This record gives sequence, structure tokens and C-alpha cells, in this order.
Amino acid sequence: MSDLSNDKIVYNTAGADQSLGSDDELEWTQEEELKARRKVDASVLPLLFLGLLVFQLDRMNLASALTAGFATNIHINQSTINLGNQLMFMGIVVLEIPFNLILQRVGPRKWISAQVCVFGFIAIMQVFVKSRSGFLASRLFLGFSEAGYIPGASYTLSCWYTKRELAKRIAILFFGMFGGNALSPILATGILKLAGRGGLNGWQWLFITEGLFTIFVSSMLVLFLPGSPETPRPLLSPGLVHFSNTDRSILKKRLELDGPDRNGADGARIPLRTVWKTIMHYKRWPHYVSTFCVFSTWSPLTTYSPSIILALGFNSTAANALSAVGASLALLVVFCIAYISDKTNKRGLAVILGQTLYLIALIVAYSAQPHVGKWSRWGLWTLVNAFAVGYHPSHNSWVQLNCKDSGERSIAVAMWVMSAISGLMVGTQYFQGRDAPRYQTGLRTMIIMVSVGIAAALVQEVIYITHNRRVKKSASTDNSEAYVTQGPLRKIRSAEDSEDLRLRETTGL
Repeated sequence: MSDLSNDKIVYNTAGADQSLGSDDELEWTQEEELKARRKVDASVLPLLFLGLLVFQLDRMNLASALTAGFATNIHINQSTINLGNQLMFMGIVVLEIPFNLILQRVGPRKWISAQVCVFGFIAIMQVFVKSRSGFLASRLFLGFSEAGYIPGASYTLSCWYTKRELAKRIAILFFGMFGGNALSPILATGILKLAGRGGLNGWQWLFITEGLFTIFVSSMLVLFLPGSPETPRPLLSPGLVHFSNTDRSILKKRLELDGPDRNGADGARIPLRTVWKTIMHYKRWPHYVSTFCVFSTWSPLTTYSPSIILALGFNSTAANALSAVGASLALLVVFCIAYISDKTNKRGLAVILGQTLYLIALIVAYSAQPHVGKWSRWGLWTLVNAFAVGYHPSHNSWVQLNCKDSGERSIAVAMWVMSAISGLMVGTQYFQGRDAPRYQTGLRTMIIMVSVGIAAALVQEVIYITHNRRVKKSASTDNSEAYVTQGPLRKIRSAEDSEDLRLRETTGL
């Protein structure tokens, strides 16, 4: 038997009823395709990962700053902190779609690099906050500057990877966010010890250090981030990874074979009618409802977990270190849910599984917390944090795989992120000062919201299953082909066939 890596695969892109010209056929080996894909894995993916990591660091470091007297120093209370976070998330929601449209026009190399630099600069400016109004303004402008990064990065990945490769890469991308959530309190344990040096408070050193690191990451993006398979060269350097003409051809052709209208990321324009059509596609709305409800519960956890542990009797250093445990375990849960989603191809059921596990953790914490001691309460909050976001990257993939083309995908993901950020904005009010330190009322609210989110995800799954059965039934009457092929080549003869394949891949039917 011949080695598969040495067998040439012939891809005919001309169609069954067209003649095949010299530009319509490309041959490559599996080894050549893997080599080209590894170059993407070694360049595009880690750089977008780093961007999302510093995105979360700049947003999350407020939680550690609170353990170092930030609120006392600038004379604000918990209600003001909640309002400031609401304004930050509002800023993200307001500019999410406009900024994503701009990214489509100018390309990720320019836009993402500039955006990371701007929100790093604004993060540093928080050093000069001295009053309630300054705090609220800084949070709002931080939100404005961060708008569009997540859908933009997700869209950029979808311009390099096939549908079946995308779920794992989206999960890795979100490891940047959740990794930042785990890394932030660990970094804070060291940075906060600089308190008093140069006449600055520990929280000021925190904003300066992490903001400068963000600007450093933006310089890496300018120098090394490839644009798309069509224009892989970074803006200001040849890049660390070189894409040959063969690599570029392979990456482009395999996306064309993967689905219709899989165009590149640079210079694309989305017609307003596509934007409107995507927004009004009501069969996708349960995605947004589910994300809004469940993800809203992560907001109070990211802001107050270190403070909750501090209230258990630990000092600031220990509280930040212990809060990192749950956030670190969340990375393992994210990976496991993404693996199940990819392995079974049951996207919706994997999301529902992750949300259900989170609901169980919340119920256990709500029921047991009043009856246990210090370390057991820490364990309960660690359990809640560990399962709080396991479903989230898989849900992103679930949405993307139900989009027909790059324009629809870009807007749908932006709407999904808007629903998530809107949820975070509402979730800032779940934990109130009068409910501290156990936040039993907040936990009860979180249980209700996650339950509603699971119901919405179940509705979404039923919508897809019902649609697939209808399409399958109509196909049996007109001799249409089934499209559940697992191999590298999928032949699609009509738009209806494309829709059937798209929804079958998503539900795994």
C-alpha cells in the first residue's frame, strides 16, 4: 500500500459540467497541505492568541487592582465599579459591527495591529484616574478601543482554515481570553509588590506594566501577522514564516472546495443588504439568546473572584494566586468541550453539555456555601470558575459553521459577540455590595440565567434538526445526493445542497 502523504490529490474546481482549464486544477500531496497549514498554525494563530490574551489582561486587571486598594484610593464604591464595567461593555457593543466592517475593508494586518496598540495605550492611561468620573470615562474608552477584536480575529481565522479545522483553532484563540483570565491574578501577585516604588501604588504599576506589554504585542502584530492566503506578507517585515506560491495556492484552493464564497480577509466589502439579511435571520437568534444569558454570569466572576477569596481571610497575594486556580482549570474544560465537539461533530450537544455542567456547579455552590468552611468555600468558587466558560469557544464555532459565506459569517459572529458582551454588561449588576461576601442572591440569579440559556440552545438544536429532516425528505423525492462526506473533497451541485451540508456538519446528522 502506498504512503498516503505521497499520493497526489487532484482537485477539480471547474464543476461537473464545465471544461477544465490549466487554472482550474491543482495537485498536491497531503504532506504539502499539512506543511502549509502548519505555517498558519505557527504564525496567524499564536499572534491572534496573544492579542486576545492582552485584551483580557487589560480588562481583567481591575479585579486584582481592587485587592490593592484601588477603590479606596480613588473614592468609589462597588456600585460605581459595576457601572464602570457596564460602560466598558456598552462601548464594545456599540462599535462591534462598525469596527468589524472596517476590518473587512482595511484587512486584519492593519486594523488588528492598530487596535491592540490603542487599547494598550488607554490601559496605561488608567494610572492617572483619581475620581469617579475619571474611572467611568476610562472604562468607557477602554470598551470603545476593544470593540470588534474577537469577531475580527475569529473571522480572520475562518479565512485560513476549513470548517472542520476551525473549531479547534477557535478554542485555541479563546484560550487567549481565558488564559489571560488565569494569568492576570498570577502576574498581579508579583506586580503589586512594587507598591511604593517611584511614588506609585501597586495598582498603578499593574496598569503600566500590562499596558506596556499590550503595546509590545501590537508591535509584534505589525511585524509578523500575515494578512490572508492571498496576501500573506506582514505589513512591515517579511515575517517569521514564509508562504511559498505553492502554499498560497493550496490554502486558497482548499477553502474554495470547503464551501462557497470562502474569500480572503483583505479588502473585502460586505454589502448592507448582507448585513441586514444576517441580522434578520431569526432562525439564528436562539444562539444569541443563549450566549447572552449564560455568558452574562461570567462578568461578576472576573471582577470579584479575587475579592471574594480575600474576604475569606487570605491576604492580597494569596487571594490573587488562589483565584487563578479556577481560571486555569477553565482552560482544561474549554479544551475538553472543544475536543468533544470536534470528535463527535455534535456542535450543539457539546455546547449544551458545557452549559449543563456549569449549571450543576452553580447549584452545588449555592446549596453548599452557607454550610461549609473557608477552604471548602474557596473550592466551591473554584469549581464555578472552572466550568463558567467551557462551552463558549464551541458555541462560536457552532455559529460560524451555520454561515454560508464570509460576509454573513463576519456579521453573525459580530452579533454573537455583541450578545455575549451585552450579557457581560448586564451581569455586572449580579453581585451587589449588600450581598457580599457570599453573593447568594447573585448565585440564584446566575442559576436562572444559565437555565434560560440552556433552553435557548436546545431550541436552536431543534431548529437545525427539523430543518435537516425537511431537506432530507425533499432530497429523497428528487434523487439529490447526501452530503455528509468526511473526506477532503466535497462536491456541491446547488445552493440547496450547500445549505444541507452546512447544517448537517453543524449538528452532526
